[in-house]
Amino acid sequence: MTSHQTVTLGRGRHSDPSKGACVMELASMLAGERFSDHPRSVCPVIGRYLRALNDGLDDERRQDLYGLAAAVVGTSGGRRERARRRTMCRKRNLELRSESSRADRFFAALLRDEAAEACASAFLEAESYDEALKFAFELIGFEPHRELVGSAPDRVVQEPGG
Repeated sequence: MTSHQTVTLGRGRHSDPSKGACVMELASMLAGERFSDHPRSVCPVIGRYLRALNDGLDDERRQDLYGLAAAVVGTSGGRRERARRRTMCRKRNLELRSESSRADRFFAALLRDEAAEACASAFLEAESYDEALKFAFELIGFEPHRELVGSAPDRVVQEPGG
């Protein structure tokens, strides 16, 4: 039987854990919810960001998302918190696209519900994988421990001042 400890993170939606799970499906397992890529206990903005990141990473880097699955449980929050997180995504997306065309920046500024996906896409396009993981923890609202970000020692993001 597949459990949260043995499931392999994969791209896309899965029908059950024996076929793999995306990071949000793993979060649903950890939260004790039905198996879903839209767990109720997770903020929808964070969910959108992590689904896009999950699907855009290669199989090896995707496994680095394990630590985030537990961290996002309980982030559902209220309307203000979702708005704050959408704004964070919109701002970071614009920062990451500062070298883009004026039209790209204009459309990035217009995004509302798609802000999280666009932000994840901008990180992926810039190949800023470790920064994308750090930003996920910023969305959640806490500083990650070194062991939660990156699975391989050469890919661990240093804590500030470390």
